[in-house]
Amino acid sequence: MTIEIKTATIQPRRQTYANVARRLGADKPASRYDESMFDLQATGEFHYRPTWAPDFELFDARRTAIVLEDWHVLRDPRQFYYGTYTIARSRMMEAAEKAFAYAERRGHLNGLAEGWARLVHHYLLPLRHYEWGANMNNCNITDIGFGSTITEATMFATMDRLGIAQVISRIGLLLDGGTGGSLTAAKAAWLNHPSWQGLRHAIEDLLVEADWFEVFVAQNLVMDGLIYPLVYRAFDDAGQVHGGAALSPLTEFMLDWFDETARWVDAVVGAAAKESPANALHLSRWAAAWTGRLREALQPLAQDVLGDGAAGILDALAADLATRCRKIGLEA
Repeated sequence: MTIEIKTATIQPRRQTYANVARRLGADKPASRYDESMFDLQATGEFHYRPTWAPDFELFDARRTAIVLEDWHVLRDPRQFYYGTYTIARSRMMEAAEKAFAYAERRGHLNGLAEGWARLVHHYLLPLRHYEWGANMNNCNITDIGFGSTITEATMFATMDRLGIAQVISRIGLLLDGGTGGSLTAAKAAWLNHPSWQGLRHAIEDLLVEADWFEVFVAQNLVMDGLIYPLVYRAFDDAGQVHGGAALSPLTEFMLDWFDETARWVDAVVGAAAKESPANALHLSRWAAAWTGRLREALQPLAQDVLGDGAAGILDALAADLATRCRKIGLEA
């Protein structure tokens, strides 16, 4: 007896889900990112208006001055959905874990010069509260923003900010021998030290800003665009002659994250600016206003760490940010 096995090919009626097929066509295979993002925004059939904002629907595109014909133009060039996001962050965190294990095993942070160790406590550890504020601001965008393209990505950003706050906390615990005293002092500095009050004030004002796209520009473009190069590049460079090289591997996560996230932020703001001159005007005005405010707020902290070179470094960082803004269509 012989058995003949035949194979049959079944052609699928379409290559993807209906929400993607409506945009790209049924015969074009879609990426997992497209499938997880297109047209998932609730747009109608709401039962009640929110009691805290009765002028708007629960999800309402009018909550920002930015106007887009299709909110899905705010694509993420990283194409993050759950799978790609968790894989990317797992790889970054694996490298960070190795750096922490190596520093702890060798006691590298004990080599910081005494004066520079005090400065590290002063300029780095209070940033865990800045990251918490950034987490809350991106939570707010996720809550009241419009379009699954942007709110999915800001949800991932909220987790990033908590992760970075935890990395900073672990550095504090390495510095104080695991007592936690450095973190208590960092909270007191964030709340009371004059050098931190300008940044703290700006973060707290953003927490109650009504226009979620302005929050996006202020937090993710301007604040991060000045603070990350200042702290993790300029301050780190200044510490190299004080034994600070041991700290650099522990903050590499932040630099890698900033370089990657900046591509997403620029893509979002650039797409919105390209849509209309009115959008570009709003975005340019927000970027200019928050750059001026942050430039002033960061001056005392930069002075504490860099001394007479602080003003020059801040001017250079503001110029770099202005160049970045011009590249994405803003007037800066």
